[in-house]
Amino acid sequence: MRAIILIPTYNEADNIVPLIREIFSLPIECSVLVIDDNSPDGTARLVRQVMSEFPNLSLLSRPGKSGLAGAYLAGFRKVLAESAADFIITMDADFSHHPKYLPDLIRAAKTADVVIGSRYVNNGGVKNWSLWRRILSFFGNLYARLVTGLPINDLTAGFSAIRLSLLKELPLEELSSEGYAWLIELKSALYARGARIIEIPIIFEERRSGASKISRRIITEGLFAPWRLRFRYRGMRRASH
Repeated sequence: MRAIILIPTYNEADNIVPLIREIFSLPIECSVLVIDDNSPDGTARLVRQVMSEFPNLSLLSRPGKSGLAGAYLAGFRKVLAESAADFIITMDADFSHHPKYLPDLIRAAKTADVVIGSRYVNNGGVKNWSLWRRILSFFGNLYARLVTGLPINDLTAGFSAIRLSLLKELPLEELSSEGYAWLIELKSALYARGARIIEIPIIFEERRSGASKISRRIITEGLFAPWRLRFRYRGMRRASH
Protein backbone atom coordinates (compact mmCIF):
# COMPACT_ATOMS: atom_id res chain seq x y z
CA MET A 1 0.00 0.00 0.00
CA ARG A 2 1.59 3.23 -1.19
CA ALA A 3 1.17 6.43 0.79
CA ILE A 4 2.19 10.00 0.13
CA ILE A 5 2.59 12.15 3.23
CA LEU A 6 1.66 15.83 2.93
CA ILE A 7 3.37 18.19 5.38
CA PRO A 8 2.42 21.89 5.25
CA THR A 9 5.12 24.19 6.64
CA TYR A 10 5.57 27.77 7.69
CA ASN A 11 8.69 28.57 9.72
CA GLU A 12 9.48 24.96 10.61
CA ALA A 13 13.26 25.10 10.06
CA ASP A 14 13.96 23.55 13.47
CA ASN A 15 11.66 20.59 12.86
CA ILE A 16 11.42 19.70 9.19
CA VAL A 17 14.69 17.85 8.52
CA PRO A 18 14.55 15.76 11.74
CA LEU A 19 10.94 14.90 10.86
CA ILE A 20 11.85 13.87 7.30
CA ARG A 21 14.71 11.69 8.55
CA GLU A 22 12.47 9.99 11.09
CA ILE A 23 9.73 9.30 8.52
CA PHE A 24 12.13 7.72 6.04
CA SER A 25 13.68 5.57 8.78
CA LEU A 26 10.34 3.78 9.27
CA PRO A 27 9.55 0.41 7.65
CA ILE A 28 6.83 1.84 5.40
CA GLU A 29 6.47 2.45 1.67
CA CYS A 30 5.90 6.17 1.32
CA SER A 31 6.86 9.44 -0.30
CA VAL A 32 6.77 12.87 1.31
CA LEU A 33 5.55 16.17 -0.14
CA VAL A 34 6.43 19.29 1.85
CA ILE A 35 4.19 22.27 1.05
CA ASP A 36 5.96 25.44 2.13
CA ASP A 37 4.38 28.90 2.24
CA ASN A 38 7.59 30.86 1.54
CA SER A 39 8.83 30.50 5.11
CA PRO A 40 11.21 33.36 5.97
CA ASP A 41 13.27 31.05 8.21
CA GLY A 42 14.48 29.00 5.23
CA THR A 43 12.39 25.86 5.71
CA ALA A 44 12.19 25.25 1.94
CA ARG A 45 15.95 25.66 1.54
CA LEU A 46 16.57 22.98 4.16
CA VAL A 47 14.19 20.61 2.39
CA ARG A 48 15.98 21.16 -0.91
CA GLN A 49 19.31 20.39 0.75
CA VAL A 50 18.21 16.86 1.72
CA MET A 51 16.21 16.00 -1.41
CA SER A 52 19.23 14.27 -2.98
CA GLU A 53 19.46 12.10 0.12
CA PHE A 54 15.80 11.06 -0.08
CA PRO A 55 14.58 10.33 -3.65
CA ASN A 56 10.95 10.09 -2.47
CA LEU A 57 10.99 13.60 -1.01
CA SER A 58 9.54 16.51 -2.98
CA LEU A 59 8.75 20.16 -2.31
CA LEU A 60 5.88 22.41 -3.37
CA SER A 61 6.85 26.04 -2.79
CA ARG A 62 4.05 28.60 -2.66
CA PRO A 63 4.49 32.37 -3.00
CA GLY A 64 3.20 33.35 0.43
CA LYS A 65 1.38 32.36 3.60
CA SER A 66 -2.23 31.46 2.87
CA GLY A 67 -3.07 29.07 5.66
CA LEU A 68 -3.53 25.39 6.36
CA ALA A 69 -6.50 24.93 4.03
CA GLY A 70 -4.75 26.53 1.07
CA ALA A 71 -1.63 24.45 1.63
CA TYR A 72 -3.51 21.16 1.77
CA LEU A 73 -5.68 22.01 -1.23
CA ALA A 74 -2.56 22.80 -3.28
CA GLY A 75 -1.01 19.53 -2.13
CA PHE A 76 -4.15 17.53 -2.89
CA ARG A 77 -4.33 18.92 -6.42
CA LYS A 78 -0.68 18.14 -7.08
CA VAL A 79 -1.01 14.58 -5.78
CA LEU A 80 -4.26 13.92 -7.66
CA ALA A 81 -2.63 15.10 -10.88
CA GLU A 82 0.72 13.36 -10.52
CA SER A 83 0.74 10.54 -7.96
CA ALA A 84 -0.16 6.86 -8.17
CA ALA A 85 -0.39 6.51 -4.38
CA ASP A 86 -3.23 4.64 -2.69
CA PHE A 87 -3.53 7.02 0.25
CA ILE A 88 -2.74 10.60 1.17
CA ILE A 89 -1.59 11.15 4.75
CA THR A 90 -1.84 14.61 6.32
CA MET A 91 0.33 15.52 9.29
CA ASP A 92 1.88 18.49 11.07
CA ALA A 93 5.55 19.39 10.73
CA ASP A 94 6.27 20.01 14.41
CA PHE A 95 6.23 16.43 15.81
CA SER A 96 2.84 16.96 17.47
CA HIS A 97 1.82 14.15 15.11
CA HIS A 98 4.61 11.72 15.90
CA PRO A 99 5.88 9.66 12.94
CA LYS A 100 5.87 6.51 15.07
CA TYR A 101 2.11 6.27 14.46
CA LEU A 102 2.47 6.17 10.67
CA PRO A 103 2.76 2.35 10.43
CA ASP A 104 -0.44 2.00 12.50
CA LEU A 105 -2.22 4.54 10.31
CA ILE A 106 -1.20 2.75 7.11
CA ARG A 107 -2.09 -0.66 8.52
CA ALA A 108 -5.56 0.53 9.52
CA ALA A 109 -6.07 2.07 6.07
CA LYS A 110 -6.26 -1.40 4.55
CA THR A 111 -9.80 -1.74 5.92
CA ALA A 112 -11.08 1.85 5.73
CA ASP A 113 -11.38 4.86 3.45
CA VAL A 114 -10.32 7.35 6.10
CA VAL A 115 -8.21 6.71 9.19
CA ILE A 116 -7.96 9.43 11.83
CA GLY A 117 -5.20 9.61 14.43
CA SER A 118 -7.46 10.51 17.33
CA ARG A 119 -6.87 12.12 20.70
CA TYR A 120 -10.38 11.31 21.90
CA VAL A 121 -10.69 7.53 21.72
CA ASN A 122 -9.51 4.95 24.26
CA ASN A 123 -5.72 5.15 24.77
CA GLY A 124 -5.55 8.47 22.91
CA GLY A 125 -4.71 11.77 24.56
CA VAL A 126 -2.55 14.87 24.68
CA LYS A 127 0.83 15.58 26.27
CA ASN A 128 2.36 18.78 27.66
CA TRP A 129 -0.74 20.90 27.06
CA SER A 130 -1.97 23.62 29.38
CA LEU A 131 -5.29 23.09 31.14
CA TRP A 132 -6.83 25.89 29.04
CA ARG A 133 -5.79 24.25 25.77
CA ARG A 134 -7.11 20.86 26.91
CA ILE A 135 -10.48 22.42 27.75
CA LEU A 136 -10.62 24.39 24.49
CA SER A 137 -9.82 21.35 22.35
CA PHE A 138 -12.07 18.87 24.15
CA PHE A 139 -15.15 21.07 24.28
CA GLY A 140 -14.48 22.43 20.79
CA ASN A 141 -14.60 18.89 19.44
CA LEU A 142 -17.67 18.05 21.50
CA TYR A 143 -19.42 21.19 20.23
CA ALA A 144 -18.57 20.41 16.58
CA ARG A 145 -19.69 16.80 16.97
CA LEU A 146 -23.04 17.76 18.51
CA VAL A 147 -23.75 20.44 15.90
CA THR A 148 -22.71 18.47 12.80
CA GLY A 149 -23.94 15.08 13.99
CA LEU A 150 -20.83 13.39 12.62
CA PRO A 151 -19.92 10.12 14.41
CA ILE A 152 -16.26 11.14 14.77
CA ASN A 153 -14.63 11.82 18.13
CA ASP A 154 -11.75 14.00 16.93
CA LEU A 155 -13.19 16.26 14.24
CA THR A 156 -10.31 18.74 14.35
CA ALA A 157 -7.64 16.06 13.98
CA GLY A 158 -5.08 16.83 11.29
CA PHE A 159 -3.33 13.44 11.31
CA SER A 160 -5.29 11.34 8.81
CA ALA A 161 -5.00 8.87 5.96
CA ILE A 162 -7.45 9.33 3.08
CA ARG A 163 -7.98 6.92 0.19
CA LEU A 164 -6.99 8.70 -3.00
CA SER A 165 -9.86 7.25 -5.04
CA LEU A 166 -12.34 8.81 -2.60
CA LEU A 167 -10.54 12.13 -2.54
CA LYS A 168 -10.92 12.30 -6.32
CA GLU A 169 -14.70 12.46 -5.85
CA LEU A 170 -14.59 15.62 -3.75
CA PRO A 171 -15.24 19.03 -5.33
CA LEU A 172 -12.18 20.53 -3.65
CA GLU A 173 -13.02 24.03 -4.84
CA GLU A 174 -16.19 23.92 -2.71
CA LEU A 175 -14.31 23.37 0.56
CA SER A 176 -14.41 26.97 1.74
CA SER A 177 -13.48 26.87 5.44
CA GLU A 178 -10.09 27.77 6.90
CA GLY A 179 -7.89 26.46 9.69
CA TYR A 180 -9.35 23.79 11.95
CA ALA A 181 -12.82 24.39 10.52
CA TRP A 182 -11.45 23.20 7.18
CA LEU A 183 -10.46 19.90 8.81
CA ILE A 184 -14.06 19.51 9.99
CA GLU A 185 -15.40 20.35 6.53
CA LEU A 186 -13.09 17.83 4.87
CA LYS A 187 -14.36 15.08 7.17
CA SER A 188 -17.96 16.19 6.58
CA ALA A 189 -17.51 15.98 2.81
CA LEU A 190 -15.83 12.56 3.01
CA TYR A 191 -18.53 11.20 5.33
CA ALA A 192 -21.27 12.52 3.01
CA ARG A 193 -19.74 10.47 0.20
CA GLY A 194 -20.00 7.27 2.19
CA ALA A 195 -16.45 7.03 3.49
CA ARG A 196 -15.72 4.24 5.95
CA ILE A 197 -14.05 6.20 8.74
CA ILE A 198 -12.19 4.72 11.69
CA GLU A 199 -10.17 6.32 14.48
CA ILE A 200 -6.99 4.97 16.04
CA PRO A 201 -5.46 6.33 19.25
CA ILE A 202 -2.50 8.70 19.26
CA ILE A 203 -0.89 10.86 21.90
CA PHE A 204 -0.76 14.40 20.55
CA GLU A 205 2.37 16.15 21.84
CA GLU A 206 3.06 19.85 22.19
CA ARG A 207 5.22 21.08 19.32
CA ARG A 208 8.96 20.58 19.87
CA SER A 209 10.01 23.99 18.58
CA GLY A 210 8.52 27.16 17.14
CA ALA A 211 5.25 29.02 17.69
CA SER A 212 1.69 27.72 17.39
CA LYS A 213 -0.26 28.88 14.31
CA ILE A 214 -3.63 29.08 16.15
CA SER A 215 -5.23 32.54 15.91
CA ARG A 216 -8.36 34.19 17.29
CA ARG A 217 -9.84 34.24 13.77
CA ILE A 218 -9.40 30.47 13.45
CA ILE A 219 -11.12 29.92 16.80
CA THR A 220 -13.99 32.23 15.82
CA GLU A 221 -14.55 30.39 12.55
CA GLY A 222 -14.59 27.15 14.50
CA LEU A 223 -17.67 28.42 16.34
CA PHE A 224 -19.72 29.20 13.25
CA ALA A 225 -18.51 26.68 10.65
CA PRO A 226 -20.14 23.59 12.26
CA TRP A 227 -23.59 25.15 11.79
CA ARG A 228 -22.90 25.91 8.14
CA LEU A 229 -21.63 22.37 7.61
CA ARG A 230 -24.62 20.89 9.43
CA PHE A 231 -27.05 22.38 6.92
CA ARG A 232 -24.83 21.87 3.89
CA TYR A 233 -24.15 18.15 4.37
CA ARG A 234 -27.19 17.05 6.37
CA GLY A 235 -28.90 14.02 4.82
CA MET A 236 -26.29 13.65 2.05
CA ARG A 237 -24.63 10.44 3.29
CA ARG A 238 -24.20 7.91 0.50
CA ALA A 239 -23.84 4.17 0.92
CA SER A 240 -20.38 3.18 2.14
CA HIS A 241 -17.72 2.44 -0.44
